[in-house]
Amino acid sequence: MATGTVLVTGAAGGQQGKTGRHVSEMLLARGIPVRAFVRKFDERSDQLRGLGAEVVQGDLLDLQSVLRALEGVSTVYFAYPVQAGLIDATAIMAAAARHAGVSRLIDMVMLESSLQAPTPRLQQNYLSEQIFEWAGIGVAHVRATVFYENVRALTGWSLAANGTILLPWGGESTEIPLVSGEDVARVAVGLLAGPSVPPGSSYRLIGEVLSVRDMIATFRRVLGREVRDQEITDELWYDGALARGVNQHAVDHLSHLWQALRTTSRKFQATDTIEKWGGRKPKTFEEFVLEREAEFSARAA
Repeated sequence: MATGTVLVTGAAGGQQGKTGRHVSEMLLARGIPVRAFVRKFDERSDQLRGLGAEVVQGDLLDLQSVLRALEGVSTVYFAYPVQAGLIDATAIMAAAARHAGVSRLIDMVMLESSLQAPTPRLQQNYLSEQIFEWAGIGVAHVRATVFYENVRALTGWSLAANGTILLPWGGESTEIPLVSGEDVARVAVGLLAGPSVPPGSSYRLIGEVLSVRDMIATFRRVLGREVRDQEITDELWYDGALARGVNQHAVDHLSHLWQALRTTSRKFQATDTIEKWGGRKPKTFEEFVLEREAEFSARAA
């Protein structure tokens, strides 16, 4: 159980699930002190400070700033964005946390973790988990699937342009395991604040499994306009994602992920982890789209 200040990385909130931001706000709402680790001071960090967080500036790839951030801390939430540097950041955090006497670290990674995982990032996730476990710092892994927020980011521009989902998902029957970034954070907070978490344990998070057809129907229902799937090749999607500014590491990961999802015979199922550790039923994709309806409408305007 978190008995003192919790160090939360990615606390300002990035471009993906913003789990660090949600974790910070949820911990503060419970009266648990938060040291928010941010890359720079800006309006987002000012808001965290206004909520009562201690805000520190640093870089997960800089050992000295991580060491400073860990002073007096025994509990950590670690999340690294889908970009290059995960193994270096893990090694730095593991060594610094061991030095600081950290006894619980909740590690936010992706759903699949093995040496044979289908994407380079997923294989790195496995190596990252091993490093944290070797460090002996009480790590537990939260393994999250594709965020609703990422679906919004990846489809928003094409929905705005021509009402299409323009991704190489293999047609409307392909099933995608999904989860809300907020639900991932809720589980992480449950683990950070819970009385006992076995070191090396892992928690799979799937909030909902939807076919591409289901997602299209949801968009049509909520947005009140025509939406269709327009299948494209891996090569066209890859080049287009890079042209829109998605970083190379993320594009490589997602390209392999789309191939794996559209060709797998595996059937995914929602897990009970969110309800058990997060205290509520998973948010549905329809609830998410309803919450973000204004954003989708603004994109389409």
